[in-house]
Amino acid sequence: MINKEEFLKTCNLTEDDLTAARISWEELTEIYEDYMSKTKLFRHLGKEFVDEYIYDIERAGIHSYRYRTKAPGHLLEKIIRKKKEQPEKFAQLGVDNYWKYVTDLIGIRVFFLYREDWRHFHEYITSAFENAPEQYVKDRERDFDNDETHCYIAERPKVYRRNGDSRIYDENVIEIKSGGIYRSLHYIIKYRGYYVEIQARTLFEEGWSEVDHDIVYPYHKDDVMLRDFSRLLNRLSGMADEMSSYFRRMKVEKEFEEVLLGEYKEDKEAKLLASMRELLGKE
Repeated sequence: MINKEEFLKTCNLTEDDLTAARISWEELTEIYEDYMSKTKLFRHLGKEFVDEYIYDIERAGIHSYRYRTKAPGHLLEKIIRKKKEQPEKFAQLGVDNYWKYVTDLIGIRVFFLYREDWRHFHEYITSAFENAPEQYVKDRERDFDNDETHCYIAERPKVYRRNGDSRIYDENVIEIKSGGIYRSLHYIIKYRGYYVEIQARTLFEEGWSEVDHDIVYPYHKDDVMLRDFSRLLNRLSGMADEMSSYFRRMKVEKEFEEVLLGEYKEDKEAKLLASMRELLGKE
């Protein structure tokens, strides 16, 4: 059982927020209890998905990964926030269908060493699951596919990037969202009756994201000082990613130069041996 006062205090919410979201504490309690009864199932599905598609990091083209089920308090906070921000879209959300609206109950994060590695993972995951625009979910209730055996990508893959970031993404294959400070690729996959959200980002981006979520988002996002410090850390993580890409490019160029030099030396040695044989033959 969740304590109302503690929950509101922890999430920096008030009774007015519940009123604005048009949801009662009793409804939230029902969702909480139902979700707790399903967490074992969600953990199992998350592990099954990872074992099948993510565990082999070389095949997936990633550096590492982790996964989790959504914390119950975070679920309730998200429901309140979404119903406040988009009342029409989430008006029908309740205990009988919240998993149709909240797509990150099972969350997987995969990490790249270099930003440019996104392409390999994108091609891998979009070949592992159907990626047909006509199957993208627009209405959470009407478009929900109740066939648990049908696994597919349920939304167009998207990437969030900062203005000024290197233009490494192709808008023909992925939706690009710019303007904020958040950096990440997002994939929503319908898997065995529920949604799985995959977020993909670099290790440096993940470091900033973890600090930001621990201190700023979502409970202190109106604190100007904390927000400014988070933006500074975000810029530093972006610079670190740029430097990593430069390092790799320098390594590739050096290796290419070494190959050319080796071929040049071999060619010179071959010509020298040929000349020596020619001279010896004349003698």
